[in-house]
Amino acid sequence: MSSLVRLLIIGLLAQGMVGSVAAKQAPNFALKTADGKIVELKQLAGKVVVVNFWATWCGPCRAEIPGMLEVYGRYKGKGLEIIGISLDRQGFTVVTPFVQRMKIDYPVVVGDNELVAAYGNFSAIPTTFVVDKKGNIVGVHTGSMTKEQFEQMVKQYL
Repeated sequence: MSSLVRLLIIGLLAQGMVGSVAAKQAPNFALKTADGKIVELKQLAGKVVVVNFWATWCGPCRAEIPGMLEVYGRYKGKGLEIIGISLDRQGFTVVTPFVQRMKIDYPVVVGDNELVAAYGNFSAIPTTFVVDKKGNIVGVHTGSMTKEQFEQMVKQYL
């Protein structure tokens, strides 16, 4: 087998691994929604939780939200939860009108640099983590996802 063919095969295998990670415990957080409700990750044990870091000014973040909403509607009764963590510096003054306009029905909280550091100091948004029913991070994706990509990412863990 030629070197080029081997490299192509290795490249194709590596592409299939994008999105999965060695399972490690997801950092817990307890953050308030705009209406004062506390969202704590460890309280969602037994569910598949998508932790999506985003911002209102981020075009790719805005682009993926409709697909996420559709998948959430389809699977929330089967144990899927999404937590949107906005990284907008202006906090809920810009987040709340955006959430209302987009009709986001999953919990949205505001995060900070400390939480980003706890999740590995990623450098781009959207960055999405999939946390399994045992609280382990089992998937991560940086960049916008289509509805189909998002569904594939989460349904294997439900």
